[in-house]
Amino acid sequence: MTPPSIPLGTGDEMAALKARQKATWEAGDFGEIARYSVPSAEEFMARLPLRPGLRVLDAACGTGNLAVIAARGGAIVHGLDLASNLVVQARARAADEGLFIEYTEGDAEAMPYPNASFDLVVSMYGVMFAPRPEVVAEELFRVTKPGGLVALANWTPEGFIGQMFEVFKAHLPPPPTGVPSPLLWGDESATRARLQEFSEVRCARRVARLRYPFSPAETVEFFRNYYGPTRRAFEMLPPSGQAALRRAMEELQAAGNVSPAPGQTEVHAEYLEVLARKG
Repeated sequence: MTPPSIPLGTGDEMAALKARQKATWEAGDFGEIARYSVPSAEEFMARLPLRPGLRVLDAACGTGNLAVIAARGGAIVHGLDLASNLVVQARARAADEGLFIEYTEGDAEAMPYPNASFDLVVSMYGVMFAPRPEVVAEELFRVTKPGGLVALANWTPEGFIGQMFEVFKAHLPPPPTGVPSPLLWGDESATRARLQEFSEVRCARRVARLRYPFSPAETVEFFRNYYGPTRRAFEMLPPSGQAALRRAMEELQAAGNVSPAPGQTEVHAEYLEVLARKG
C-alpha cells in the first residue's frame, strides 16, 4: 500500500513539523499525566491475548503504561516513542520494576524494526497523533507478523477529549494544512479505511474513567503544567487569550465532572478500541 501524498510542502517542512511535535511532547512531564491513565491501560490490556513469550510493541509508548503490563505477563516487549525524555522515564520505570523492556527513541511513521517483528502491536492514545495516518497504518501492518494483532485506543470526536479538542480549536491558530485531525482515528469508518490491508478489523467504543485528586480548575492547571500539548497551547496565546482558554477548559472539566467528592474530578472519556488482524 502506497500512502497518498498530502500537501505538507517540502521535506524540510515535514522535518520542522516533526521537530515541533517532538518538542511538544517533551514539554512538561507526561509521566505525571500518564499515571492517571493506568487503570484504563490495565482494562485495555486485559482484553488482549497476552501470554509469556509473545513479541509485543508499544508504539508511541509514552512512559510505558502498556509496555509494563505486557512485560509483567512475560511478553518480550519493545517500546517506541518520539520524545527523548519519555523514553528515559520509561526505561527508569522498567528498571524500578525489574523488567527488561527494549525502549527506542523513534518515529511511528518510520519504525526501526524489520518486517513481521511482532505478534502484537499496541498503542493507547499514541500513534493517532502522528501527522500522516496512512504512513502509520502501513508501518503497523509492516511490523506485525502474519496472524498477528494490532490493538489501538483512539479518542473519539464525540467524547470528552474530542470536546477538549474543540475548545483548543476555538482558541488557537489552525494546524498546518494537510494534517488531518488525530480524532479521525476515533472515527470507525475512517479507521477501517486506513486499515484496509488487514484481514479483519473490529471496533468497539470504550470509556476511560479519568480520576484526578483535584478540583476542575486545579485539573486544568495540572494539565497546563505537565501535559505538553496543553502547556504549548497556553504558551501560544497572549495573556488575554490564556485567560479565555483557561475559562473554557475549566467549564469543560466542570461540566464533565461526575465525581460526587468535593475537590476531585472524574471524567468519562470515550475512545474507540480497534483490533486489526493481519492475515
